[in-house]
Amino acid sequence: MNTYQQIVLASRPQGHVSPDNFRLESVPVPSVVEGQVLVRNHFLSLDPYMRMRMEDIKSYAAPQALNAVMVGGTAGEVVESKNPKFKPGDKVVGMFGWAEMGLSDGAGLKKVDTAQIPLSAYLGSVGMPGMTAWYGLTQIIAPKAGETVVVSAASGAVGSVVGQLAKARGCRAVGIAGGPEKCAYVVNELGFDDCIDYKAGNLKADLAAATPDGIDGVFENVGGEILDACVARMNPFGRIALCGLIAGYDGEPMVLNNLRTLLTMRLTVRGFIVSEHPELWPQGLTELGQMVAAGKLKFRESIAEGLAAAPEAFIGMLKGKNFGKQLVKLI
Repeated sequence: MNTYQQIVLASRPQGHVSPDNFRLESVPVPSVVEGQVLVRNHFLSLDPYMRMRMEDIKSYAAPQALNAVMVGGTAGEVVESKNPKFKPGDKVVGMFGWAEMGLSDGAGLKKVDTAQIPLSAYLGSVGMPGMTAWYGLTQIIAPKAGETVVVSAASGAVGSVVGQLAKARGCRAVGIAGGPEKCAYVVNELGFDDCIDYKAGNLKADLAAATPDGIDGVFENVGGEILDACVARMNPFGRIALCGLIAGYDGEPMVLNNLRTLLTMRLTVRGFIVSEHPELWPQGLTELGQMVAAGKLKFRESIAEGLAAAPEAFIGMLKGKNFGKQLVKLI
């Protein structure tokens, strides 16, 4: 194979993301020089943060450059190595982006063990999404046994882990998801105590019924009316881990009508970026890995086939069409 495929950002979105914002290219397979590793990617991770990177605005990270490979986490196999730390056949995770192959000097590349944990899980429950869930729950919400934790986008890659970690800590876990199928999965498979279908049109009443003792912690992935409804149910000194605001990623305005509750209930609201806390990753990933290996942390994946399918899969994920972690299978 003399060439491989990659997808670059061709233009910045005007409102909703369009397939025209991306361009599929064929490029030569690079030569490997001393100290380098060539990786064939098996899976590409698609995540909501990518939508914000596509904008040329001030944020926690530099914008995705135009005509450059789209950012993204990858899991694959070393096919050629001139680096003593890696050998052909090693399974690795890295950040090669929307590409079938990647060349690295070894920095940021991590060997993983697939004996008990599937390779794809290192992009989900035992990767950045899992760590995001672990950090927001344990470090910001810091729930005590018996408290009620509400998770939006509860069937997704992050939300599904949050609820299971909360249950393991003796909490009441309540999910919010879109549609009866996702809610049934959240309760019956993941073990949440309840799940509210926000598409059913009874968000406030259903949330009140599911949280009779109020809400102590909110893990927020969506924002908008979902966050507003949760804030209204918060107990004194409640904690909100602000992970994502996907409801506003395409430019729709978000209003918080219950802003006064932040004061009257003395709430803590904290946004976070999990990559800024590398010192905690070993602790979090150890717990997550042990739970997955023991079958105590369940997860689901939506898998698109082939790199060319990535743009449509990404657009679908932003609209909530994925079920669990959204991946692209590249081989």
